[in-house]
Amino acid sequence: MKLISPSLLSADFGNLQRDVEMLNASECDWLHVDVMDGIFVPNISFGQPVIKHIKKHAQKPLDVHLMIMDPGRYVNDFKAAGADILTVHYEACTHLDRTLHAIKDAGMQCGTVLNPGTAVMLLEDTVQLCDVVLLMSVNPGFGGQTFIENTYNKVRQLRDLCNRKNPQCLIEVDGGVTTENAHLLFEAGADVLVAGSSVFKSANPAETIKQLKR
Repeated sequence: MKLISPSLLSADFGNLQRDVEMLNASECDWLHVDVMDGIFVPNISFGQPVIKHIKKHAQKPLDVHLMIMDPGRYVNDFKAAGADILTVHYEACTHLDRTLHAIKDAGMQCGTVLNPGTAVMLLEDTVQLCDVVLLMSVNPGFGGQTFIENTYNKVRQLRDLCNRKNPQCLIEVDGGVTTENAHLLFEAGADVLVAGSSVFKSANPAETIKQLKR
């Protein structure tokens, strides 16, 4: 499976509707929405009110990535805002099992996110609950960072774990994804690639999305 989820963190916030409509017409599969609280990561981005407006115009699933502390408190809020897929950081959840169940109970697909320094093996007991596992290939908080090469190894490790415990689980990679490394990530076992700067800073974002999928 080769899915592309462009990150709206790199979109033009002054023309967000225009960019969402461009993505609707493109070959992308999901719309990636990064939510940051300024505590878990050193940045602040949009929250539920903006997501509600994105949802009004989006014709594809909203892939909402919570980079916030204690995300379990906000599960129902993000469901109400329009999230279709909700991913939470392993590092931010005191009770990950409970949070993943809460996301499923709210009617969304659920997922866990791992920072670059967090080992894949820590998901041995929860990967069976996940619809998706998102591997950060940069340290979270800002767009435009350089891809961390060890990500390929982590994708392969996660593919092995999913094959053993949950073959239906999708592997997503976020950070520094480009048309140069996309095929290597898919070959390593990734299913979904998040691309922000490489899409929105290109001369032709729709064509870049097509190249990423190919």
